[in-house]
Amino acid sequence: MAESQELSMDLPVIDLDVFLHNPRDSVEVQAECVKAANALITYGALVLHDSRVSEDDNTTFLDLLEDYFAQPEEDLKKDERPELSYQIGVTLENTEKPKCAVDEPCLNVIERLAPSERPLDIKGHEPDPKCRFFWRMVEAPPYETQFPGLNADNITPDAPHIKERWGPVMNQWGTSMKNAVEGLTQMAAVGLGLPADTFKDAGRYGPHLLAPTASDLQKYGKVNTILAGFHTDLNFLTIHGRSRYPGLHIWARNTGKKIPVKIPQGNYLLVQAGKQLEHITGGLIKAGFHEVVVNESTVKVINDRKEKFPNRPLVRISSTFFWHLSSDYDLVPIPELKEKAKEVRAAQFNLGKDEGEEVEYPALKVGDQVSNELRHIALMAK
Repeated sequence: MAESQELSMDLPVIDLDVFLHNPRDSVEVQAECVKAANALITYGALVLHDSRVSEDDNTTFLDLLEDYFAQPEEDLKKDERPELSYQIGVTLENTEKPKCAVDEPCLNVIERLAPSERPLDIKGHEPDPKCRFFWRMVEAPPYETQFPGLNADNITPDAPHIKERWGPVMNQWGTSMKNAVEGLTQMAAVGLGLPADTFKDAGRYGPHLLAPTASDLQKYGKVNTILAGFHTDLNFLTIHGRSRYPGLHIWARNTGKKIPVKIPQGNYLLVQAGKQLEHITGGLIKAGFHEVVVNESTVKVINDRKEKFPNRPLVRISSTFFWHLSSDYDLVPIPELKEKAKEVRAAQFNLGKDEGEEVEYPALKVGDQVSNELRHIALMAK
């Protein structure tokens, strides 16, 4: 059937349980780690199975965030911190701009895609009509960070029907996703021929963010509405639980095909590579492009939920976690991975897959890399 074909993501499924419950030097663990690293190199994305993850926790989280974003705008505005580049608390709709709308290398990526595989046109796209909340899930560093603005304290909403639930629900689901993605950083490191804790240690004090986005489907529920324009993420790895509404599309590096995301039910999460992972691997792993739009499947679910849950807010919540390297970490490509990146790039070119101009990855602090990216998307003053 054509429909089931559309919903097939064909992304590798990596089993974190194999890594957690077997000796590190076992054949099974080594093979699963290589599979994880190859999935990130080839696709920039994978599906992660972790039996510790609970679908019920995700459901509770989605309910809470729907209730939060159903509040009047004046209540939401109390949780806004533009002076901290929106890196904590709420970001309201029409604030964040998709970097790709004006970024030349990114527009070139779109040009190289077959017309049928391109994202919805973002050239004239205004800021995204999505809201977001950032809730930090961090271990405080034993030193004074050079980037206090990227490491500010959390904000708990004031509304009585939300305040009591907020911390426990956010921390429960955030911890599940953080544990899962940290396990994957170890698997990827082993698969790349590095010590298992290479990335995990580099991100120990990172400003990790449970980062749900919210789109008001009463206002923005028409087909072909862009909720989040074509972009990559600036962090190391992004991990997603299931959203109630379809509309997330990702692009696999090896195929150039637009893939509608459908995360299996149960203990499964979607993981995508971000810019920090691209930088530290010298481009061996590329940050994954994605967009969130309203498509026919989204509208079908909107109508279904109107009927089944008439009293629930019609808000699309993305169940998203951004895992970062520590702000003060020196971000420099690992030499052996940088060399391998050149080989992969040449192999891609020989297969007729032009990846555009070679990218330079200069040495800089992670906090500076994040600040540069935030200026591009209009969240930090120039």
